[in-house]
Amino acid sequence: MTSSAVNRMPLVDALKGIACVLIVSHHLAFYGPMSDVALTLAPSLISWLYDYGRLAVQVFLVMAGFLTAGQLSRFARSGQCVPLLSLVWQRYLRLAVPYVSALLVAIVISALIRPWLHHESVPSAPDFWRVISHVFMLHNWVGHEALSAGVWYVAIDLQLYGLAVLLFWLGQKLAGPMDPHDLMARSRLTAWVVSLTSMLMLASLLFFNRDAGFDVTGLYFFGSYALGMMARWASGRRHPWWWLLALMAVGGLALMLEFRIRIAIALATSMLLGVVLLRGSWHWLQHAVLAWLGRISYSVFLIHFPVCLVFNAAWHHWFPTQAWVNILGMGLALISSLACGHVFWMLVEDRGSAKVMGVLAPSR
Repeated sequence: MTSSAVNRMPLVDALKGIACVLIVSHHLAFYGPMSDVALTLAPSLISWLYDYGRLAVQVFLVMAGFLTAGQLSRFARSGQCVPLLSLVWQRYLRLAVPYVSALLVAIVISALIRPWLHHESVPSAPDFWRVISHVFMLHNWVGHEALSAGVWYVAIDLQLYGLAVLLFWLGQKLAGPMDPHDLMARSRLTAWVVSLTSMLMLASLLFFNRDAGFDVTGLYFFGSYALGMMARWASGRRHPWWWLLALMAVGGLALMLEFRIRIAIALATSMLLGVVLLRGSWHWLQHAVLAWLGRISYSVFLIHFPVCLVFNAAWHHWFPTQAWVNILGMGLALISSLACGHVFWMLVEDRGSAKVMGVLAPSR
């Protein structure tokens, strides 16, 4: 299956779409005051979203690794040296153009509703350095308060991508000159890249991911990311099912050492992607709504927080105590987040990013 075909797998769209909805729902449950009022009417649902909705991030981590592995594989097939800095710069631009735009929206919306909604979910007014740290995705490292929900993930995504490209680049250097028609050279490259990736994956799963002090770095999350990478690479091996079994054994070892539901979800997601890639896409998942949700998922992820802030402020002002009205408000906030995400995708992520990429990172 070609790289472009894999990227259009119905399962990829479905998982991205479902995970996107869960993340928005989690933030609606986590950031009140609507959820605080609605809790009396739907305590089980809101508590579940509060506690477990964030685990959908693991799905995004695995799929990001899965898709990155496919992108890097073309360098192995062509024999071309990985342009390390160029790829990381392009990734930064793809993430940053919609990300910075969404941050500006969040800053403006927060300033407008701050006099109306005195609640801990409303970010404080930022100074210059706090904004700059967000633009360069360093806010977690320097300890600055987030300007919007979920922005930590964007910074982690860039770190993970950089680690993956660096490992592939190191593998190429260690493997020596590469001739795409030389099977031995390709096998040597595969061995080095897989070995390096496996070592860092094990270090993450068995050590870094067990220490919350590393959760501002990609090292904490690389285990989940690498599970996705390995699931993708398994499809091109002579004995792919043995690869998946080995991957399952690695995940099982990590869970035996210390059970973490986030790792269990990442392992299950990687297994699902690997099996579907080997057996063919699940065509019954090929639905227009799921494809649409998958396509706009990053835009929804970025823009939903200011949308939810508006609903929280309005509902707190007009319906401060009616539980059922606040549940309705949470539903409307979710639908509005999807609608605004679609508009944001059209205007910023799709068109705006293409223009900026054309100027700052033109294709050669």
